[in-house]
Amino acid sequence: MPLYEGLGSGGEKTAVVIDLGEAFTKCGFAGETGPRCIIPSEIKKPDVPKPIKVVQYNINTEELYSYLKEFIHMLYFRHLLVNPRDRRVVIIESVLCPSHFRDTLTRVLFKHFEVPSVLFAPSHLMSLLTLGINSAMVLDCGYKESLIYEGIPILSCWGSLPLGGKAIHKELEYQLLEQCTVDTGLAKGQSLPSVMGSVPEDIVEDIKVRTCFVSDLQRGLKIQAAKFNIDGSAERPPPPPDVDYPLDGEKILHVVGPIRDSVVEILFEQDNEETSVATLILDSLIQCPIDTRKQLAENLVVIGGTAMLPGFLHRLMAEIRYLVEKPKYKEALATKTFRIHTPPAKPNCVAWLGGAIFGALQDILGSRSVSKEYYSQTGRIPDWCCLNNPPLEMMFDVGKAPPPLMKRAFSTEK
Repeated sequence: MPLYEGLGSGGEKTAVVIDLGEAFTKCGFAGETGPRCIIPSEIKKPDVPKPIKVVQYNINTEELYSYLKEFIHMLYFRHLLVNPRDRRVVIIESVLCPSHFRDTLTRVLFKHFEVPSVLFAPSHLMSLLTLGINSAMVLDCGYKESLIYEGIPILSCWGSLPLGGKAIHKELEYQLLEQCTVDTGLAKGQSLPSVMGSVPEDIVEDIKVRTCFVSDLQRGLKIQAAKFNIDGSAERPPPPPDVDYPLDGEKILHVVGPIRDSVVEILFEQDNEETSVATLILDSLIQCPIDTRKQLAENLVVIGGTAMLPGFLHRLMAEIRYLVEKPKYKEALATKTFRIHTPPAKPNCVAWLGGAIFGALQDILGSRSVSKEYYSQTGRIPDWCCLNNPPLEMMFDVGKAPPPLMKRAFSTEK
């Protein structure tokens, strides 16, 4: 039960805030400073050996409906312990979330759990609420990157790269299987593939969080030069110490030092198209209107779990300052001043905290949310930018009054 139950206006119960990410889901109550639980976005079936990912965009609707129904049920009745019919719901979504997924999630919430209202809030806009600013460039280091100016996403200036936690996990698992050895109770120095064919993703992620870090710019450039060394002249800088990672009570994995600082370099290595995480920011700035570039460059916000790696923000700023001196960007960008904001939460929970702040503003939440009655009449969920406008099919129908999106918290309507 929420900490300040019943203290809201009119005694209305606080909303439930859910940030449904591809890897982890954060859920809790509006008005609180942090989520009640952070759990993997997956469910377990008795007849399936591996957990099933809930956030999938390439499966049929009925299968996705059953996965989401089971997962949302677990959130309400195992972690939050509240009745879904009593509380509004704020869903933190990416601006690039497919309509197929959000429509299925809406149907689960309204048809199965019968929640009173739903609000789909853009994650990048919610991140700005935690800082009290309305103009910023937001880099989401989970999987996507987007841009916001004056609270409205400029979709023509967004960019994305398949460089995030999933790419690091894939590279880390490959290097672990190639270079690392395992000590068992029977023998020492066995190759990892002979002991276990593949490394589970939860172990890969734990190794990444506990042992890997981001090098500074000069060291990173030397690591990249040694990796792509064609003529054999480049030397790799001295690696960090090896680390022993216990797999279980009998197996100990020896993580060699070069893996710890080289695996994250894939975020900053420029591919054949000369793109990396740092170039995404500069390329998006160039696509923006020229009079907005200075303000956006001085208001960078970095969110997502990958940004929590030690040394990531320092390396990102060094990469930007290094690249902005190159001819490609030096002529196009007049500004050389870049600043990164420090949100009042860890990068993986910033978007959730913004949703909790927005959900606590009950009067505004009431006018922005989509009610169950509206969904029953129209069968759709409007986009964020259309929530204050009537549906197109009703704009020219004088005799038909549009259904209210949601009654305000202080409304006297019955």
